Amino acid sequence: MKIGEQGISLNKPSTVEQMPEEGDDIWFLNNIISAGDRIVAAATRKVVKEKESRKKDVQRVNLAIQIKVETVSYEKDAATLRLRGKSIAEDNLSPATRRKKLPSDVHVSRDASKNPDLAVLLMHEGLAHFFLVGGILTTTKFRIQTAIPRKHADSGYEAALNKFFESVLPGVTRHVDFKVVRCLVIDSPGFRKVQFRKYMLEEAEGQLLQPILENKSQILVAHSSSGYKHSMKDVLEDPKIMEMITDAKAAKEVLALKNFNAMLTKEESRTCYGLKHVEIANEQQATQTLLITECALQ
Repeated sequence: MKIGEQGISLNKPSTVEQMPEEGDDIWFLNNIISAGDRIVAAATRKVVKEKESRKKDVQRVNLAIQIKVETVSYEKDAATLRLRGKSIAEDNLSPATRRKKLPSDVHVSRDASKNPDLAVLLMHEGLAHFFLVGGILTTTKFRIQTAIPRKHADSGYEAALNKFFESVLPGVTRHVDFKVVRCLVIDSPGFRKVQFRKYMLEEAEGQLLQPILENKSQILVAHSSSGYKHSMKDVLEDPKIMEMITDAKAAKEVLALKNFNAMLTKEESRTCYGLKHVEIANEQQATQTLLITECALQ
C-alpha cells in the first residue's frame, strides 16, 4: 500500500490518499472503510456524442468520482472491494482518497502501518519475496524473480546466483531497520538461506554496512517450503523465531491458534466453534480464549 498525502486529526474530518498495490491492501481497506466515509476514486464513464450524420460517437472518459459510502462488500477470492453509495461530485482523474472523522487513534495506527515486529525474506531458486510483519497485517515490500540455470559445469550457475543475490540485497538493506524489527529471518528450502546470509555478511564487511554488521545476531535462518507468501506459516511456527518475537501480536495469534488445534485434538469437549456454540459458551461465561476470523466480521 502506498500512502500519499494525508491530513489526520482525531475527532475531525481527515483525509488519506491510498494506492493499493496487492490483494492484502484491499483486505486492509475493507477493515477501515465504513458507512459515512467519503471516497474519491478513479472511474470511467461512457460519453455518447451525436454527430450531424446521426452517427453516435462513443468515448470513455476518466473521472474521479466522490461518493458517500453506504455499504462495503469484500470478495476475498477475487481481492475485490465494492463500495456502494451516492455520488457527491465528479472531477478530473485523481488518486484514491478517503475522508472520514476519526474517533480514536485506531484508524491512524492502521493507516500508518508502521513498527513491524519482523522482517522476512522468503527465497527459493531465483525467487525472493520480502515481507514486513506488523501488528495487523503483513506487507509485501518487494518481489524479485530471475532465471538461474541448472548447476552444471560452464552453465553460468554461480554467476547467475551471485547476480540474483546482488539484486536482492539492496531491497533488504533499504527496508530493514534493526531499531524497529526484532529480527530479520531468511527462509528457504535447502541451503539457499545459508548462502544468502553468508553473502550478505561478506558484502556488509566490504561495503561497511554497519546496521548489518552490528546486528548479526538478529539475522536468522529458518526452513520454509517455498519462497511464496503461504510459507510465512513456517516462519511463525519456528520455535527459534517465536522466541525472538514472543510478545509480538503475530506470535500471540499463532500460539493461540496452535493451542486451539492441540486442545481440539486432545480435549474436544473443551473447545467450540461456530457462531451459535460460541455465543452459548460466552453466555455461560465459559470462554477462556476467543478467536475471531476475518470471515466472521463480514
